Order: sequence, then C-alpha cells, then structure tokens
Amino acid sequence: MEKAKNIITSKKFIRLVWCVAAAVVAVAFVLAITFGGTKKHDNVAPTAGNNVLVVDVTAGDTLSKILSAQGIGGAEINSIAKVLKDKAKLSGLRADRDKIEFVRNTPDAPVSKITVMPGPWRRVELTCDDAGAWKCDAFDVERDTRMVYRQGEILDGDSFYLAGIRAGIPAGVLADVYDLLAFEMDFERDVRAGQKFSVVYEENYSDGQKVDNGSVVMVSFDALRGNVKMYRFQKDDKSVGYYDPNGNGAIKSLKRTPINNAKVTSSFSGRRKHPVLGFTRAHKGVDFRAPTGTPIPSAGAGRVVARGSNRGHGNFVKIRHNSSFETLYAHLSKFAKNVKVGTVVKQGQIIGYAGATGIATGPHLHYEVIKDGKHVNPMTVKLPAINNLDAASKKKFITYREMLDKTIDTLAKHPNAFVQM
Repeated sequence: MEKAKNIITSKKFIRLVWCVAAAVVAVAFVLAITFGGTKKHDNVAPTAGNNVLVVDVTAGDTLSKILSAQGIGGAEINSIAKVLKDKAKLSGLRADRDKIEFVRNTPDAPVSKITVMPGPWRRVELTCDDAGAWKCDAFDVERDTRMVYRQGEILDGDSFYLAGIRAGIPAGVLADVYDLLAFEMDFERDVRAGQKFSVVYEENYSDGQKVDNGSVVMVSFDALRGNVKMYRFQKDDKSVGYYDPNGNGAIKSLKRTPINNAKVTSSFSGRRKHPVLGFTRAHKGVDFRAPTGTPIPSAGAGRVVARGSNRGHGNFVKIRHNSSFETLYAHLSKFAKNVKVGTVVKQGQIIGYAGATGIATGPHLHYEVIKDGKHVNPMTVKLPAINNLDAASKKKFITYREMLDKTIDTLAKHPNAFVQM
C-alpha cells in the first residue's frame, strides 16, 4: 500500500483536465488525500507460472519460430499469423520490445490461449474454439497516469541538462522540455547560475509498476529575458498545443536554436573579424558547434527553396517558411536523402548533417534567419506563434490553467506527491 501523502486525487480537477471541451463552470478546487491507488488493469498478463509462460522476443525470432517451440504445428501457425494480420494488423515482431504469453490448462496440455504484447499498452489475445479455429481480440491496457512535479536550480558550471537530471527529471522528458524551450531560449547564452526551473509531466504505470513517461504538462524557466512558462492544453477538436499563461500560442513557427544544447561559437553581428579571411564584415547568422555528421533539423515547417554549394557557405540548404521568414543552414557535410529544391519539410525534420565545407575553421552549423528579405538575429527576433486559441477556447484555457496552478502549488509543497489522473 502506498503512503497517503504520496497520492493526491481530485475528481473535479481531473474532469477539467481531460474533459475541458465541456462547458466550464465555476467550481471549488478540492484536493483529497487517500490511501493507496485505485486497483486497475484486470487485463494485464498474469505472472508466469506452471501453466503460463512469457517469451521475450529477441533478435532473430519470428512468430513461426516462437510458436513452433511451443509445439504448435505449421497449419495452426499459418492460421494464427493470418488472424493477427487481418484482425489486429500485426504482421511482425519487434526484438527486445514485444512479448508473447502462452497459457495451458495444465503444464502438459496444448496451448489454449496466446497473448501477444506489442508494447506495454496493447494486448492481442488469441483463443482456440472447439472446432480448432483461432480467434483474436485486441484491446488497449488502461493506464494509471500520474502527474508529478520536479524543480531545480542552475548551479555554477551547470548545463540545463545536468541540473535537470539532478532534479530527478528523466532524460527523455528533458529532451521534450528542450524542444519546447528552444522556441524561446538560447541554452548556451540564456542559462546562468541561480536560475530556477520546474517541470510537471506524466508518468504511466501498469499494475503498480512504472512503464514509461507521458507528456510534459507544464514547464517554467527563469530565463534572462524573463520567466518562460508553457502549459499543455487540449482544445475542443482534441488537438493539443502549448500556451503561455495568457493562452497565447507558445510554440513558435521557428526555433531559435535548431540544435538542442549546442554551444554558440559566434553570434550574429554587424561587424565581426572573420576567423579565416581576417577582415571585418557582417556575420549574418549564428554559429553552433557541432561535430561532423551531427543531424541538422529544420527550425520550422516549410519548403526547400535552395540546396547547393558555394565558396563561403559550402553545402547549404535554404527553407522558406511563410511569406516573411526563411532560414539557411550552411557548412553541411552532406544533405539528407530526399531533401531537394521543392521538398516540403516538417519542423524538426533532418535536412542535412554538420560539417566544415566552405570557409570554416572547423565543423559547425551556420544558421541564418531572414525576415522580409533582411537578415535578423535568430536569438532576438520576434517569432510568430502558431496554433493560437480562439476566444472561447482561451476562456476555457484560463480556467484550466488557474486550477492547474493550484495543483502545482500543492505539489511544490509536497515533492513526493503526485496527482493520480
């Protein structure tokens, strides 16, 4: 049984979090302390015993190989494979991820039930009827989702990553936080000792055991330009976005730093002494240190309008994002496959790999932002937001955000607590 102080539940909060599309009414926010968690997951596979065997899929395994090892004949294997493909859309197994459970009525009896587990949240059950025909039933495993709070502070010599790990934030969650904050921050120049940050994210449990992490619910960072805060919110149409405390879109059309956690080696400047040419001229972009071969993602969605090579930039890609903004990526060692002039790219899609082609002292990415035909500083230019809320959705968001803030305040006072969703 889990300690009562570690579990915080609120039906009214959960209703607003997950059903915010419904009409929002003024309700009191109540936190109740309960003993233990709700018992769930009747569909989770039982522990292996005399009549139950769980097989982990490893490299080189096939469905036929695994079924044969359990005494199932060729004709039945073909029947099972066909049912899995037709009814559950399963045509292959993934090594080190999938599991297969076999159930027998007695230790020496033939297999009476097969459960394929393609990941922790899905089950595909196969049973054989009296006529020898295999039938399939696929379902999702109910998740026990818990919302947790972590906070930290940047110390002397810290990177945000080191401070985040020390605060107990999982590496995968930190990667998501990087992606969010990169729209507003330069992690090389904006991170200083003494800055505080907090993150609220989901943890997914099954049968009392943590399986994986879910989405980032809120992130707050005391950046040099002021506090940056983002909340995850689901609109009436079920689409999800991140918004600032006033309900304005927090996800910008472009990222300031295409490469997460990369060190800035040369800033945007109207006058800079060129390290190779030796004379002073404008530096129309920002240079990020990156070893040769580092994948370079597009800072925003758009269309490739130029891909080529010249003396200064070496291999470069230029992307038009809208009628006002373009970005350029230079000194690439090579281009990504299928990225050509006219290619439509998504935000975060790899368009090339870092190198030192052209005039360069070493491998790095030279990144430019062009607004209305004029080069601008990627670190300071005001970037347009996307996925803004309409008036009705913004009103619901504000109510949701106020209630979430109250929950966060409670979690901050009880760092070992969580909200059970």
